[in-house]
Amino acid sequence: MRILVVEDTEDVGEAVVGAFEHMGHAVDWRRTHAGSMDALAVQDYALVVLDVNLPDGSGFDILASLRARRIETPVLVLTARALVDDRVDALDTGADDYLVKPFDFRELEARARALLRRSKGSALATLAVGDITLDPKSRAVTLSGDPVELTRREIALLEVLMGHPERVFSKSELLDQLYGFESEAGPNAIELYIGRLRKKLADAETQIRTLRGMGYQILPPKASGR
Repeated sequence: MRILVVEDTEDVGEAVVGAFEHMGHAVDWRRTHAGSMDALAVQDYALVVLDVNLPDGSGFDILASLRARRIETPVLVLTARALVDDRVDALDTGADDYLVKPFDFRELEARARALLRRSKGSALATLAVGDITLDPKSRAVTLSGDPVELTRREIALLEVLMGHPERVFSKSELLDQLYGFESEAGPNAIELYIGRLRKKLADAETQIRTLRGMGYQILPPKASGR
């Protein structure tokens, strides 16, 4: 998944970005109101982690702008304001959740996972399509209950596909979810990772299907006709 982190404090930003990258997500980091608005104008995100106090404006203005444009991307607000009124303001402005600084990064990761699950319409802690299961917390993948060794990028790609079974993702959509702005990866990278996934999951009844000229989808056994 691709996540936007809006945080102007260097050490906090580095730690938050590192936590999400360790989870296997692609992360764009912006330190200002203006930079964040520029990123949101050209890129869709699975999650926005938003600091309230920015050097050139308020994070609440970014949040209000998103909701005014009817963009439903989950937003997790980070704030140093511990007063109840401030937290109520965040939620009423359109935040899906909030964390008061300083926070434990395990809680940050858990809240992010919950928001990502909710955005897919599921409250389940694991993803399952046919005989393939993925645990977003442990980043563990199993095939018919047996562990499958995948790289971080392979897991990230599989997670995107499994989050929306039978949906067709174009190469550009998958590329956007796996890499940030700074990456020079091209569409061939998606072909490479799809090929690796198919090889490692060759015994699965679940199928990763290519639709020529359109993209890729994951299909449970019944849908794939296997």
